Amino acid sequence: MPATRPFSRFEFMIAWRYLRARRAEGGVSVMTWISLIGIALGVMALIATLAVRAGFRAEFVDTILGANAHTTVHMAPQQVTNAFTDDVYIVPGRISDYEEMAARLAAVPGVTRTAAVIRGQVMASANDASNVAEVFGISRADLEAMERIVDPATLRGDLARFEEGIAIGSGIARELGLGVGDRVRLIAPEGARTAFGTTPRVNAYEVVLVFSAGRYDIDRTRIYMPLAEAQSYFNREGLADEIEVFVSDPERVDDWTWPLLEAAGEGAQVWNWRDASGSFLAALDMEDDVMFVILSVLVLIASMNITSGLIMLVKNKGRDIGILRTMGLTQGSVLRVFFLCGAFTGVIGTAAGVVLGVLLALNVESIMAALNALTGGGAWQPEVRGIYRLPAELRLWDIGRAVGLSLALSFIVTILPARRAARMNPVEALRYE
Repeated sequence: MPATRPFSRFEFMIAWRYLRARRAEGGVSVMTWISLIGIALGVMALIATLAVRAGFRAEFVDTILGANAHTTVHMAPQQVTNAFTDDVYIVPGRISDYEEMAARLAAVPGVTRTAAVIRGQVMASANDASNVAEVFGISRADLEAMERIVDPATLRGDLARFEEGIAIGSGIARELGLGVGDRVRLIAPEGARTAFGTTPRVNAYEVVLVFSAGRYDIDRTRIYMPLAEAQSYFNREGLADEIEVFVSDPERVDDWTWPLLEAAGEGAQVWNWRDASGSFLAALDMEDDVMFVILSVLVLIASMNITSGLIMLVKNKGRDIGILRTMGLTQGSVLRVFFLCGAFTGVIGTAAGVVLGVLLALNVESIMAALNALTGGGAWQPEVRGIYRLPAELRLWDIGRAVGLSLALSFIVTILPARRAARMNPVEALRYE
């Protein structure tokens, strides 16, 4: 028999006929279905998990970058000596020429904008309830540039009235029972200076804005106050605590560290969003790798069923193999026939898994909403996860990884039983027929 081209049409035809087992060979058919379903479920789980992990990271980073500076510039703490007691203590660094420094930082290539900020801790009190809050003194123009804070879909109140009061997070508003137009008392431990020392400062402000940044910890602790009012309230007249800097590519924020330090001058320090959240993001990346490995093992286990099914198929088709070999079919052709039997199962199972995984990822929020309804809101806890929803982000790279892994494992596990079929002696196969 003349040599045939590898993976000829007749090899595909024989492999496809073998997969469509007759009722008498039901065991082979059952094993094929088990393999196919197992691979499909494994690929589905892998794609859905990778999509959820990517969506979680994207949402987490988006809430960081949408409600916080990409990097901040502040002055190093200073040592101060008490003239009467000679005691030495450390005081936070302040920026006196904050307007000039902000202009120098804004001139750095790649910096999109800068903002002078006052920061302080207060106790917020209203309606016989209280909560610790972090106050950010900021100008109205800089507040308007913060996308997550002034999102029209979640913002309540009139942004034009920001200079007349304060903006509070939805979590504080909920815990204190506040709404737009209500008044809240802010108590700062370092307040008015008197002849008898510094006394706590208590001021009442109207709530003109209630925002939701999409992060539980931000909404529950953050208050925005006009810059001039914050300077007066925290005894920072003519000073700023830090300069917030926003860059064109937040993912490469480390590239701006040295240029910003040079522009800020001596004594300046830089703290970017990766410094603040880098350990958490690193943990997410490591968890992604671990989850990929674990789910890859599940796909491998499902693929191993292909080996079992092919071994049973080779045993049932021993007579057919003997006849085909006596007719002139080469060992290579027999090997390719049974390789195709396993490959068909892997390809079909992988394709089904991709479809199911994509559908699951696209509807994960609806599924979580249903679970929350069934569990009374316990399926997703914002105070634990930090964000309010479980998003999913399908990426071609993740789908490609899942497909490549599944196909590679499916093809590899078919080699051993396919070689066993190819090496079968046709005389032995037909001896007892």
